[in-house]
Amino acid sequence: MAHVGIVAEGRPYVIPVLYARNGTELYVHGSPLSRLLGTLAQGVPMCLTVTLVDGLVFARSAFHHSMNYRSVVVLGDGYPIADREEKLEALRMIVEHVAAGRAGEAREPDHQELKATEVVALPIREASAKIRTGPPVDAADDYALPVWAGEVPVRTRFEEPVPDTRCTEPVPTYIRDYRRAYA
Repeated sequence: MAHVGIVAEGRPYVIPVLYARNGTELYVHGSPLSRLLGTLAQGVPMCLTVTLVDGLVFARSAFHHSMNYRSVVVLGDGYPIADREEKLEALRMIVEHVAAGRAGEAREPDHQELKATEVVALPIREASAKIRTGPPVDAADDYALPVWAGEVPVRTRFEEPVPDTRCTEPVPTYIRDYRRAYA
């Protein structure tokens, strides 16, 4: 089976996380036992990156291969959210960011689940966005080479929901019609 991963991020303790934005702060959550969240909860400087890959760009020379993408990098000093109500609100925001309408239906974390979840706030100190679009940009002499060049578009799409085998509830509209802006 071929590997499907293409983009890698090389910082200590990189792990995918769900997130939400609340004004000038971002929230992330996970296990307090994870190196990432355990480190971030100590109030250290952090970097959060979101990248969407739109296409692989093949040039006539390997040097000019690239990808089309949209990316944002946010820098700040993370801190743990300890207050119970603030933590619950941050978790609600994360759930709503993923699927608007879900937080009102799903059960909130109980005491033990909340205790087993670290929520870190990241005040946005600095942010930058970068976008790459378009065809390959080869060296002038390379355009005459008999080598295919172009883009292989990458699309993420949402498919039909698959209910849990023990679920008897109908699929909610916000799940059945799930779409994300800029997907």
